[in-house]
Amino acid sequence: MENIRTRLKFGNKDKEVKLRKRKSQLYLKNDASALNDGVLLARTVVFCVVFRLINCFLVQSSFVPDEYWQSLEVSHHMVFNYGYLTWEWKSGLRGFSYPLVFAFIYKILYYINCDSAYLLIWTPRIFQALLAAFADVKFFFLIRTLENRDTAAWTFFCYLCSWFSWYCCTRTLTNSMETTITCLALFYFPLPESKTHSSKKYVALVSLAIIVRPTALIVWLPLLIYHFWKEDDKLKLVTHTFFPIGASALVVSTLIDCIFYEKWTLVQFNFLKFNVLHSVADFYGSHPWHWYFTQGFPVVIGPHLPLFLHGCFLAFKRYKVLLAAVLWTLVIYSFLPHKEFRFIYPVLPFCLVFSGISLASLKSWRRAAAFFLLVSNLAAGLYTGLIHQRGPLDTMSHLGTLCDISSISSPPQPDVLFLMPCHSTPFYSHVHCPITMRFLECPPDLGEDGYIDEADRFYDNPLLWLRTSFPYKHSVPTHLVLFDVLEKEILAFLQSNNFVKTSEIFHTHFPEGKVGGSIFIYQRH
Repeated sequence: MENIRTRLKFGNKDKEVKLRKRKSQLYLKNDASALNDGVLLARTVVFCVVFRLINCFLVQSSFVPDEYWQSLEVSHHMVFNYGYLTWEWKSGLRGFSYPLVFAFIYKILYYINCDSAYLLIWTPRIFQALLAAFADVKFFFLIRTLENRDTAAWTFFCYLCSWFSWYCCTRTLTNSMETTITCLALFYFPLPESKTHSSKKYVALVSLAIIVRPTALIVWLPLLIYHFWKEDDKLKLVTHTFFPIGASALVVSTLIDCIFYEKWTLVQFNFLKFNVLHSVADFYGSHPWHWYFTQGFPVVIGPHLPLFLHGCFLAFKRYKVLLAAVLWTLVIYSFLPHKEFRFIYPVLPFCLVFSGISLASLKSWRRAAAFFLLVSNLAAGLYTGLIHQRGPLDTMSHLGTLCDISSISSPPQPDVLFLMPCHSTPFYSHVHCPITMRFLECPPDLGEDGYIDEADRFYDNPLLWLRTSFPYKHSVPTHLVLFDVLEKEILAFLQSNNFVKTSEIFHTHFPEGKVGGSIFIYQRH
């Protein structure tokens, strides 16, 4: 009996020793895994931050007026109390929440006496780049939880390769912020097999995206319906998540708008009323219904298009909710006459998930396909970022030198007139001194009989408009800024008023209509 007890005793000890060894090995594996995850996170963060900062400084061109007139110009006016606000801000169509972010940055620069024009231009861009880098990191780790490492790596490659993301993500456009927030929200959205799901976080981010740009609801509506349909406790989802978070966001944004408009203003309602019910957006151009399918979407997705189509077949069942959001967005925007590439930018990250899955499945061909993607997207990104439509920013840099002249009290003080399609350039946010500047205005027709905006009246007969507007020598501006295509039409006015061309600035290789290939700056002597 004693031998048996001894054997049992030693046997139990052996089991305890083995159990301890197994636990210690498990702890070591967990520690090693946590260490590896930490190293991967640190490397990904550093890479994305460096990548987007390089991206930021290699985009030196102008895309659309809204990247200045719906953000930086408003922020500059909020902080420095001078500048120009477009008709949307006078009619309560735009929310102050997004410009308030840059106003906060401007205010800090002002307090530390670093509010130079250079920093006012680049600091908001750097901020946007850092947000984009944060979204990049979230996108990478989302794909790693949904796919194997190989597929995740190739998907992230596709994501970073996108020329349109390179071109847009660091700009101060509401569409850029909307896309960045959409990417962050996707990380917490309950995709199939997602391990990062958080209803409250993603709904809060979606609400923020809608505050920045109300049309974000178009992208997210099918995703919200999908979540509602899949949720077991639907009542709790609505009463504890959707309604309180959405209502809180609406109340906060409305309070911000009421403070800055100094009256009760519901921006979301005004935005819908003017752009949809009264079709004011049509004033800025219209396209055929199929434009997004035949031109807009192929341009935005670029060389990834074949991979996207292939990926739709491979991953349709798994990511059909993302594909549904893409198609829904394209269809809804197709009903609106006014169309732009940037409107569908928020669905691009969804599309690149399918492109990455396709690229990973190519096996022996994927390196060649990846090389083609890299070269073609890099060429498009560098050309559009560094060359195409860089004239407006270079023009404002030239005009910035007039600030030194304005500090001298002796006349004549600088007086700049932009004879260009309205909002062709940034304004005081890129000059940052209160010199006299004006441009041809073009608010839309809000119901006035026989309405013709100033820009149209000018282009009907440029020479007559100039002679009528400036009948006396002393009223003529000191500087004129114009596209080269206008020069011949107003040459008589330039010569009779002793204007001399002081700068010729490249703008684009593809002049069209009233927009020329170069911008001229004339100075009166």
